[in-house]
Amino acid sequence: MQALLIDAQYFPPIAYFTLLAQFESVVVEKYEHYVKQSYRNRCVINTSQGPQVLVLPLTGKHGKVPVGEVKIDYSQKWVNLHLRAIRSAYGNAPFFEHYFDDIEGVLSRQKTFLFDLNFEILTMCLRWIRYNKPIQETSSYVKSVNATVSDYRGVVNPKKADGCNSFFKSERYRQVFGSKFVDNLSIIDLIFCEGPSAVEIIRASARR
Repeated sequence: MQALLIDAQYFPPIAYFTLLAQFESVVVEKYEHYVKQSYRNRCVINTSQGPQVLVLPLTGKHGKVPVGEVKIDYSQKWVNLHLRAIRSAYGNAPFFEHYFDDIEGVLSRQKTFLFDLNFEILTMCLRWIRYNKPIQETSSYVKSVNATVSDYRGVVNPKKADGCNSFFKSERYRQVFGSKFVDNLSIIDLIFCEGPSAVEIIRASARR
């Protein structure tokens, strides 16, 4: 059974889930060093003014810290800001009422560690798209994996937009704002716009 090794991200983009859908199980990296300016603590939503980046603030410096030890900064009122931005962007989306309570719930629990929040978000998102295959976290850092594991750590990255080209081609769907389609936004955009049909968009976006 081929497993996917991937980093934990904050409401990951659609390409992340298109990749997951191609594997029989998922292992989420917990012991890598934290990487700045990645989807580990940010996501991109669509607004009336165009794409907006939501950044989750962290405490201290994390240059050489395992991602599992990185703490979230709740001294900044980011939870309210993120929920307000999501509500403003998607309040009129077809499936807003079906999923917003889930998002509000997971953010309001105020997990101490970034990894724990992202893992819970991932579990929730996989439930949304009816992905019922095994998911677990790593027990240590492994630089090189064996032949039964496909290593995609760091591949879905905002600074490397073309990194997903080998497995992802954006399938269009009806978005809330504007006539210009914005590709590979956070799963939030897709789930609010398409609801249960999101899984079909995810599968259709796989490059074969």
